[in-house]
Amino acid sequence: MESYKKKIVFSERYIFLYIIVFLVAIVLISTLFYLQIIKGEEYRTQSNNRLLRENVVQAPRGDILDRNNNVLVSNKMGFSLMLYKINISTEKLNESLLKITNILIKNGDKYVNTLPIGFDENGNVIFTNSEENQVIWKENYKYNSEDTAYDVLLKLKEKYKIQNEDLQEVRIIAGQRFDIEKTGYGAFYPYQISSNISRQTINEIEEQNDNFPGINISTIPLRMYTMGSFAAHILGYTGSVSIDDLKNNSIYSRNDIIGRSGIEYVFEKYLKGTNGIKKVEMDFNGKINEEYEVDPSIKGNDVILTIDGNLQKVAEEKLKDNIEKISSGGFKYKYEDANAGSVIVMDVNTGEILAMASYPTYDPSLFIGGISTKEWNTLINNGAKPLYDRTIQASYAPGSTFKMVSAIAALESNSIGIYDEIEDLGIYDKGHRPQCWYYTSYGLTHKLVNVSKAIKTSCNYYFYEVGYRMGIDTISRYASYFGLGTKTGIELPGEISGILASREYANSKGNEWYVADTLSAVIGQSYNSFTPIQIATYISILSNGGYKIKPTIIKDVVTPDGLSYNKEEIKADINNLLGIEAKNVEQLVFSQENVNAVLQGMRDVTDETGGTAYGVFKSLSVTVGGKTGTAEASSGSNNGIFVGFAPYEKPEIAVVVIVEHGGHGSYAAEVVRDIMKEYFGERSDNLVDDKTIDTLSPALD
Repeated sequence: MESYKKKIVFSERYIFLYIIVFLVAIVLISTLFYLQIIKGEEYRTQSNNRLLRENVVQAPRGDILDRNNNVLVSNKMGFSLMLYKINISTEKLNESLLKITNILIKNGDKYVNTLPIGFDENGNVIFTNSEENQVIWKENYKYNSEDTAYDVLLKLKEKYKIQNEDLQEVRIIAGQRFDIEKTGYGAFYPYQISSNISRQTINEIEEQNDNFPGINISTIPLRMYTMGSFAAHILGYTGSVSIDDLKNNSIYSRNDIIGRSGIEYVFEKYLKGTNGIKKVEMDFNGKINEEYEVDPSIKGNDVILTIDGNLQKVAEEKLKDNIEKISSGGFKYKYEDANAGSVIVMDVNTGEILAMASYPTYDPSLFIGGISTKEWNTLINNGAKPLYDRTIQASYAPGSTFKMVSAIAALESNSIGIYDEIEDLGIYDKGHRPQCWYYTSYGLTHKLVNVSKAIKTSCNYYFYEVGYRMGIDTISRYASYFGLGTKTGIELPGEISGILASREYANSKGNEWYVADTLSAVIGQSYNSFTPIQIATYISILSNGGYKIKPTIIKDVVTPDGLSYNKEEIKADINNLLGIEAKNVEQLVFSQENVNAVLQGMRDVTDETGGTAYGVFKSLSVTVGGKTGTAEASSGSNNGIFVGFAPYEKPEIAVVVIVEHGGHGSYAAEVVRDIMKEYFGERSDNLVDDKTIDTLSPALD
């Protein structure tokens, strides 16, 4: 009986559990029915409308300012056109890209366009890059070497399943698809079609929003060069971050911009800001519903240059005007091939660059949002090379501007004294029997000359004799001390070393050194070839009495909080980036009497009747020391060079001007004069005494 009762209790418990399970199942089924059937459509819609993504907030780059805190490069807010990957057909994607691009083209907006295929004036499909680059491009993208541009376009048409027959439309779609494939995109990281679209484009896209699935418009910081082409070679330009940049550096994200040249490149580490993060609520078609900022972006550090904006402007304008004047026959002698040049203004006591211009130039704004193929080809196919920074990337024979090096070397080595005179006989009877320019041009000689007069009259004969006395080893030692033939270490990319004529250099080329080589080197010829910044450094060291200085273009790097970076840290970073090796600086002590004798000769060039630049500087109240130079170019007319410093009594600045194919240095001297007028506050309309300049012989040195 007891066993029977236990069985009844156990059975009742099972029934109770069954009831509990049944009730829970009823609740679950009812809930699922409610969620999936009754509320299913509503929740699916909400789900589609609540795709939560994390997006990068691009940080503004730091500003670049001149020494007076005038902003040269800054940022402005612009609009970018983004494409997110969504579930649409290839046909719909191609159609959308064509419509979007046509709107951009119609409104004059730039868009990413790296496919090197275009059309000639007759509508034929052509490659837009050089033959050499075509070969490389075909190899990189696995096309046959014999494929024409038309063949490649047809292959892209097939690859991307483009249904259009119009080749212009095919090119547009293929170009966009090519770039998308190259850079990649996804549901959480967009492809940037354009980074700087106009308000008109925004309005048109928003009006047709349903026709552009996956398209979003975002605000981003854009680089702004406040003064066009001003200081372009110094400031440099930016470009879109590349796939290699992303692979090699984790601090970058897709659609960032990066410095590509000039200060933008060298100080990329400091100028780049810290990107932020925002969460974005998007619907299934990529339309943004709501945004939440998680981490704000932080602007980059400001870089303050040593450049004086006003002086830089005058230097650029006067260099350009001078070149145009020379080439158009504004002086007595016309040199039509004069088309390029450079100018540097340096503080002789600190090495700070106050102005630094290369002509012709370009506008860095062309690169904002990506430079077009047409604009790029215009720049690189220009024979005058506007992207080429002649101040640090070109080297020239210094001509007679080298004679002060030779004079100091002769005086300091006791090869001659400051009062010793040498008689100019016209033809020097050693080596290759060279002639003084005065004898060659007029059949006359300078007669008895000491060191100061030799510099004033640029007497070659005098320097042949002192060069023979001291030899090339002494000349090259002092030239090296002045920084000639070696990189200065300026904080800009692409600086070259130039060449210093020496026994070692000749031997490295398999050549012996002869007396004739010394006679050429001592007057700034032979192998001698220096950059303008090296020549400016040399004139600065000479005019400050022989104190060694290092050129610099950086005043400070300042954080958003107003704190300055450690200068030694900056120097180490820049040296590492540019491959500059730290060297022990040899400090020579020059006799002030010897220096004064040389500087007096330079003063007489500009301040005494008969000086080769007296007519240019006679109206200037400040006393200038200068030297003209004429040097043979590899082809065409001679290069014109002028170097100067002021004030003579207590030098502050050195100025160097080189005009390629400018005839002779006296023509370039007016650029120096106008810069000094600006620096010393003497600007006026009475800038040139052309009649005096026009009496000069084209052979004058």
